[in-house]
Amino acid sequence: MYFFIYNKILFNRFTFNNLSSGKTKMNINAKPNKLINELSPYLLQHAHNPVDWYPWGEDAFAKANEEDKPIFLSIGYSTCHWCHVMAHESFGDENIASLMNDVFINIKVDREERPDIDSVYMQVCQMLNGNGGWPLTIIMTPDKKPFFAGTYFPKESKWGRIGMKELILRISELWKGSREEIISSANGIVANLNYANDIKSDNSLNRVAFDKAFNELSFSYDSLYGGFGGKPKFPMPVNIMFLLRFWKRFNRTDVPDMIRKTLEKMKSGGIYDHLGYGFHRYSTDEKWLVPHFEKMLYDQALLMAAYTKSFHSMKNDEYKDTVNELYEYINRDMTSTEGAFYSAEDADSEGTEGKFYVWDIDEIKSVLGNDSDLFITVFNVSENGNFYTETNEGGKAYNILHVNRQLNEIAKEEGMALNELKLKINELRQKLFLKRKNRIHPFKDDKILTDWNSLMIASLANAAIVFHNDKYLDKAEMAARFILNQMLMPDGKLLHMYRNGKAGTKANLDDYVFFVNALIELYLSSFNIEYLEKAIEINNTCINDFWSDENNCFSFTSKDKETLFVKRIELFDGAVPSGNSIAVMNLVRLGRITGDTGLINRAERMIKAYSNSVNKSPSAFCGFLCSFDELINESMEIIIVGDELDYRTKELLEKSREFYKPGKIIIQKNSDFEIIDKISVMAKDKKMINKSPTAYVCRNNTCLEPVNTSVDLLKLLNGK
Repeated sequence: MYFFIYNKILFNRFTFNNLSSGKTKMNINAKPNKLINELSPYLLQHAHNPVDWYPWGEDAFAKANEEDKPIFLSIGYSTCHWCHVMAHESFGDENIASLMNDVFINIKVDREERPDIDSVYMQVCQMLNGNGGWPLTIIMTPDKKPFFAGTYFPKESKWGRIGMKELILRISELWKGSREEIISSANGIVANLNYANDIKSDNSLNRVAFDKAFNELSFSYDSLYGGFGGKPKFPMPVNIMFLLRFWKRFNRTDVPDMIRKTLEKMKSGGIYDHLGYGFHRYSTDEKWLVPHFEKMLYDQALLMAAYTKSFHSMKNDEYKDTVNELYEYINRDMTSTEGAFYSAEDADSEGTEGKFYVWDIDEIKSVLGNDSDLFITVFNVSENGNFYTETNEGGKAYNILHVNRQLNEIAKEEGMALNELKLKINELRQKLFLKRKNRIHPFKDDKILTDWNSLMIASLANAAIVFHNDKYLDKAEMAARFILNQMLMPDGKLLHMYRNGKAGTKANLDDYVFFVNALIELYLSSFNIEYLEKAIEINNTCINDFWSDENNCFSFTSKDKETLFVKRIELFDGAVPSGNSIAVMNLVRLGRITGDTGLINRAERMIKAYSNSVNKSPSAFCGFLCSFDELINESMEIIIVGDELDYRTKELLEKSREFYKPGKIIIQKNSDFEIIDKISVMAKDKKMINKSPTAYVCRNNTCLEPVNTSVDLLKLLNGK
């Protein structure tokens, strides 16, 4: 159908002769537009553009209908480098803005504030162009139906990419002269989106899906630098989670090296901030050397989980150090005074991407003096540098710090013990970190999002168990209390965003399922029954508000939230697992804990609904396959009955927790504490035997003889 190539038709109709080369005219004293009263930092960044921006809302659509204009929808986020570039080149330009205001009604959306809007229109962009990204540019009819989609457009046509001036004029011409063709194209796009979001299936999944997913990951695996695919290269922690399960479930000895190399190369590369810690969003090259410098909360959370679970199964102390460093970064730079977590830090400072993070060799020598040679050796600093931008001052060569040799090799060359070298490196790192603090910092997006906070809560709670570290649990509980107090309304429904003392925007599926998952992890870490009760309560609300009987899975938006021309179903797992993937995990775990077979049955219906999509490309559903694994492969429930302060109870808990096993759930029940009995079938009627703390182990719905000692418990856990 021709609407699939409508973008190309529009592009091909352009002529690129007589392009204007006029200079940008900026008015720094421009009066604010309609974004000035918004909460979103991204929208506020555009509040003084000469473009007459509207926030998403009925006022904009009514105005478009009244003036018979198409809508120019621009979607981005506050830490997006190319969003800044397009804003500077075009949205801040008086001439371009004047054209936009004449031809369009202009709407600006923060994708992090309104992921429901972004999700639908990003699917449009991917369908029309085969790819997507931000800034996302959509041109649509006044009734929200898109007929053109793209990403970044320069002010003037270049690099084979049409410029904003030509784009605006051509759209204006088509809107006036080819309206029927535009409407037909928009209706066709909408029809195909609805078709794409109908995921009914009568097939089933089995072990083959795991094998096929692994084979696909193996094919894309970079055996030299780790990770999957070529450049740009994203961390993709969900792939690590799947590989860990695949390794442990099926005893695949070819898997651990894939995990090790990926985790170690990422940590040693330039994608990691070796001074202030934290991972940048992705690497522009295959070596993890040159990153896109923004830092996102969700990356820190999911990578913390990947390194934690990998330590749990491999006992590599470097992974433990990485988790502790991520905690230090989050605690120092990304935690609000109320205890919740900020969203992101920008890639840019002083108008240049990466400027805050890179170094020239002379500055390092001036700070470190006689010790600079060691630092230069460890972090591969050179006169020639490895990072160049158009704004490099005086032609200086800048360095992205990275490590490409084993520290034990360097220690041997330097005649130092390994621990001595590590201590010295940390001392030098701290000096440079303090020097860097005096630079102009990248912009911090200080809004608090329920879904991303929940990812961090879950990771911290799990890390608290694995590393026996109460500070992780304290941090997780503080953030969870914030969400419960500020983001949960009296009717039991969640809100999505909080900033400057105000919470707003109805929550989406990800907010609900990620928070339920976080509450389950908090319960498993603390055994505070209130977390489990809240998890059950919020999960029930999620089912009532988001479940689709038609598709046998969850819609991204609730039944009482604004509906566009399609009810979006999020399927694929990307940098963040999809809400439906986590929903399956929640249903299975809560079903097993409570004995509610209705939850398990709902999870099975979701598996069936997904089967066609998963069977076509299993590696795109690694998060979903982790949940599928939780449902169909060996499960293990461990109930420890005994006073939580009794050292024998603690020994049984410690033995239960010390090994990594997918599908393991642990419940601790005080001998005189029976609230858990009303919630959990597993815990009901479990009592101490021989007047001593007692461990009950059930495997695959079969309960074994209870034991009182950690030695006997270990035998049961090992299948003896």
